[in-house]
Amino acid sequence: MTTCNCIVQAGQISGETQAGLRSRLDAFSQASFGSPAEIGWVEIAPGSGYTATQPSTSSIVSLTADKPLEQSERIPMLRDLCDLWSAETGCSLDEIVGVINDPA
Repeated sequence: MTTCNCIVQAGQISGETQAGLRSRLDAFSQASFGSPAEIGWVEIAPGSGYTATQPSTSSIVSLTADKPLEQSERIPMLRDLCDLWSAETGCSLDEIVGVINDPA
């Protein structure tokens, strides 16, 4: 299993969109790491997340790789990860924090 944690603002992403994201994140994990994604989903309560003094519209999506990655491997994966999030949610790339960590 690949650990995947998603942190979003409450009410920002519908249940239908969340289901699509879960499916696409699992497919991404299978293609990138050869294992399904174990997805954790956290919603930040209204009024608890701000960017530049305005309610935040940012999302964080963080996966842990199955092995240490070279930057030359990580960068295309991060592009694909952020592109899939943007395609599903309509978020701009400025609203997405994509992370692919090396294993501990």
